[in-house]
Amino acid sequence: MNWPNWEAFWAMGGYGLYVWGSVGAVLLFIVAELVGLALSRRALLDDIRHESRSEA
Repeated sequence: MNWPNWEAFWAMGGYGLYVWGSVGAVLLFIVAELVGLALSRRALLDDIRHESRSEA
């Protein structure tokens, strides 16, 4: 697609709010997933460390 200026690009032919809102929602869900994975990994590693200390 070819937009004559940046304002037309952001407006996306009148669908800018839908398009950019969808992009924002997807990015928000990706960040939330990455944070959740990091927290789960940290909790799992803490559990493993705790188990190995209690066995020793």
